[in-house]
Amino acid sequence: MILIISDTHSYYNTINHQIRHAEFTMGTPVSCVIHLGDFGIYKSSLHDFFIKQKQRFLKPVYFIEGNHEDHNALPKLTKKYKDYFTHLSRGKVFEINGLRFLCLGGTAYMDAMNTQLGAIISDNNINECLSIPSDKVDIIITHDCPAGIGVPNTPGLEFFSEPGFERSAELGIHFKPELWLFGHHHQWFEHRDDHTSYYGFPSAWRGYGLLDEGFNIKIQNNEMPILKRKRSLMEKIFIKLKIIR
Repeated sequence: MILIISDTHSYYNTINHQIRHAEFTMGTPVSCVIHLGDFGIYKSSLHDFFIKQKQRFLKPVYFIEGNHEDHNALPKLTKKYKDYFTHLSRGKVFEINGLRFLCLGGTAYMDAMNTQLGAIISDNNINECLSIPSDKVDIIITHDCPAGIGVPNTPGLEFFSEPGFERSAELGIHFKPELWLFGHHHQWFEHRDDHTSYYGFPSAWRGYGLLDEGFNIKIQNNEMPILKRKRSLMEKIFIKLKIIR
C-alpha cells in the first residue's frame, strides 16, 4: 500500500505517526508515502529534524511541492536531503509501486503572503503535462485542486475566489486519469465524474489515505496532536489567519 498524506507544514513527525497507525493499528503494510504538498521545505526546519535530531522517515517519502515551501531554495534543499526524501518535479511522470503518477506541484495564485512566485502553476507547466501521451498516466497528483469539481474553499480564505487552478480541466480531458489526488484545502473531499475519482486530503495530523495497485483508496481519519516545536514568524501569521493550526 502507498500511504497518501498532505500538508505537514514542517511537522515531519506526523508522517511517521501516520505510518505507525497504518501498520500497527490498522494492520496495513506501507511500502512508501506520497505527500501532496506543503511538505515544509525550509532550511531551519529540515536541519532541525534530520540533522540535529537525527530523524528519518520510516518508509521512502515522495513529495510534490505546495505553496508553503521555500521555492527559492527548493532545488538546493531537495538535493541536499535527497537521502531522506524524493522530490517529484512538475510535469513529469513517475512510476511508483507499478502506478504512473503525473506530478504537478504548486498552486493558483492567492496573494504574495501565501504564494511565492515559484509556487504558481504556469502555462508552461500545463503545456509540459499535455505534451505527455494520454496513455502514459494513471493518476494525477497536485497540491491545488482542479477547478470546477465543487471543492469548498478553505475556511477563512473564501475571499480568494473559487478553488482550483486554471487549465486544470485540460488535464482531465487529455488524460482521463483513474484518480486525481490533491491537498491544499485542509479538508476531506470526494467527487466522481465519468472517468475520474477525485480525492482531497486534509492536514497530515487529521488522517491519510491508503492506495492499492487497483486504484482503490481507503480514507483513514486519525486525529493526532502536533508535537510542539519553535514556530517561525510566518507560521504564526498563518495560524492567526487560520491557514494552518
